[in-house]
Amino acid sequence: MKSLETRLKNPLRACTASPSKLPPSPALGEGPHGDGKEDKSATPKALGERDSPGSALSQAPRARRAVLAAAGLGTSAEPFVRSCALSPSPLGGTRFGLQRGGAASLPQQRGWRRLSGAAQGERLAMALIRNRLGLLVLGVLVTFVLYLLLPAIQHERFTSRAGSHKAQARAEEKSQQDVNVTVLTGTIAGSPSILFREGFLLQRAGTPSPKRLEVIFLHGQAFTSKTWEDLGTLTLLSEEGYRSIAIDLPGYGNSPPSDAVSTEQGRVAFLQHVLKELGIQRPVLISPSMSGRYSIPFVLVHGAQLKGFVPIAPVGTQDYTSQQYQQVQTPTLIVYGERDTGLGAQSLQSLQQLPKHKTVALPDAGHACYLEKPREFHEALLAFLGELQ
Repeated sequence: MKSLETRLKNPLRACTASPSKLPPSPALGEGPHGDGKEDKSATPKALGERDSPGSALSQAPRARRAVLAAAGLGTSAEPFVRSCALSPSPLGGTRFGLQRGGAASLPQQRGWRRLSGAAQGERLAMALIRNRLGLLVLGVLVTFVLYLLLPAIQHERFTSRAGSHKAQARAEEKSQQDVNVTVLTGTIAGSPSILFREGFLLQRAGTPSPKRLEVIFLHGQAFTSKTWEDLGTLTLLSEEGYRSIAIDLPGYGNSPPSDAVSTEQGRVAFLQHVLKELGIQRPVLISPSMSGRYSIPFVLVHGAQLKGFVPIAPVGTQDYTSQQYQQVQTPTLIVYGERDTGLGAQSLQSLQQLPKHKTVALPDAGHACYLEKPREFHEALLAFLGELQ
């Protein structure tokens, strides 16, 4: 193709020729064979007008062949030369112009439009991607800035909260400087000797001693007086102004066993002895589970010596009649766990016959409900003690 263009270069540059130098064309009114007949097969060539037989455009085939001949090319190069646009020369001659690919056909124009639309769509998609990337980068930067600032904000809030908590703690400490509780142990002389634990409220000199309701705690078969200390009950009641005492029953904890408590009368006498030795008058008696063997007969016989009675699913309640229960006038708080379907439900049926009773069922708790729900138990106990004062 390069050689073809080189060979056509000079002839195409000299394409502007006068009509005299072009091959003669048939005269007006003559056909191609000079027979005087008009060639009706000719078609308009430019601007929608019919070309005259002598015009430059009607001589295009001859001009192409002349160009080929001048270039020394055969008719095989004629399709390439057809890409030359033929137009009248300003000097009256014929001018050829080489155009890229010649005139575009309708399918080509449609293809170009499709390509142009696809390119425009691609440009729009790239612009959209760039915008989204920009937004993403902006979001990452904002998140990073917030990540850097958040610890400082949280530290400031924590510092302010810590300061308020410290101020509140100092105020509470200042208000409680006159209150301090310690749990001490002692021994009740006798046969057998009984160990007890008592919460002591230590106060500064000059602080008035409050009037104290006395509360005595018994325990279940698997427990001792230490249970009430570990649970915080002795300390809590002492802080609230009550005298709180827990004892080890004979044969449990640090109290040796004794044959004196093998009978009902012996157990009642045992409690009478304990109250007398401790100097307790009209206490509130707390009695869970096994300790019912001591508390129930004592309440039925000496109920008037008690300020209140708190049975917690005690044993031995079925050994007495309804008439015996109905004679007791001691205020009673019956406590049991909702899941205690054994002793809890059984003792409730008997204890409900006490004339002055209230019932508290600790939710989702079993037999040792005071251990499983200490907060709820303490709240109920303090509320009951408050009513007795």
